Amino acid sequence: MKQVLHTYLTRIFFSLTLIFAINSLGQAQMKFETGINVGPSNFLGDLGGTMGKGRTFIKDNNFAMTRLMKGVFFSVAPTEFVNFRVSLSFGRLEGADSVINGKGGMEEMRKFRNLSFRSNIAELYAGAEFYPTVFFEQDGNDVFHKIRPYGIIGVGVFHFNPQTVYTDPSGNKQWVNLHDLHTEGQGMPNHPDRKQYSLTQVNVPYGIGIKYFISEKFNIGFEIINRKTFTDYIDDVSTKYVADQDFYNYFGAGSHTADIAVQVANRPPQGAITKRFEAGSQRGTPTNNDAYYATTVKLGIRLGGDGESNRHSLNKTRCPIIRF
Repeated sequence: MKQVLHTYLTRIFFSLTLIFAINSLGQAQMKFETGINVGPSNFLGDLGGTMGKGRTFIKDNNFAMTRLMKGVFFSVAPTEFVNFRVSLSFGRLEGADSVINGKGGMEEMRKFRNLSFRSNIAELYAGAEFYPTVFFEQDGNDVFHKIRPYGIIGVGVFHFNPQTVYTDPSGNKQWVNLHDLHTEGQGMPNHPDRKQYSLTQVNVPYGIGIKYFISEKFNIGFEIINRKTFTDYIDDVSTKYVADQDFYNYFGAGSHTADIAVQVANRPPQGAITKRFEAGSQRGTPTNNDAYYATTVKLGIRLGGDGESNRHSLNKTRCPIIRF
């Protein structure tokens, strides 16, 4: 499944890239750029977090769960002020209550909950980059050794599949897919208000960055992009606990799948053996959707164009421009 998704998204990325290129052929003012990006990413949701009450964005970030995100991008610049980007990225998100640094506050309940997850992420998005400082430059088309801050916003689609560790009666551990276990009663007849969530969702990437042009062709950048999502189930945690019997009713009495669901949906706190949460107890916070962000370094190369010849020509007729 992972390989099929990887191939599918890769084909979409290169198809969109080809469309951009074909539609722009013959338009000399267009500039094209392609490159790679890599950097740390973090999950922002119900699991993990810092001290106190769960908060939003990086104020509740758990750096112990930092993982790597990497990708490729292609952009078209009809002007120096705006670039249109298509980006394909892959990474992993993780969260765990066990790594919370408990200080005796409200975070202790999350630590007591003792849930954890991991999920591979595949993401494709299209966005617009805006470079406001272009209007203050003497010559916006001459990028040699210039530094340009920018903002970006877009829309994308991503695929995830939360997993956690199940320990069988012999002590052997294995990763299991949480979506298939209906851990909060999603899709069960006796919980009609809890619909099963989709593993493919829409997101809204937005953030800021800064780009430095080593030459007219090559540039290096640094950016932080947050992903607003419309699901609270990236970590498979959102609302309330259900009864163990619900799993046996749904999967069948004596079912091995039900045994797995019972264990991973409602774990005893660390160090305990039998004490667990009662059905109806709060498991997550459904009013706050999950999010994730990445801080990446970008390496880009401009394709085609006549920046080098323009720069030499302009430098013959204009005063020098201050560079960094």
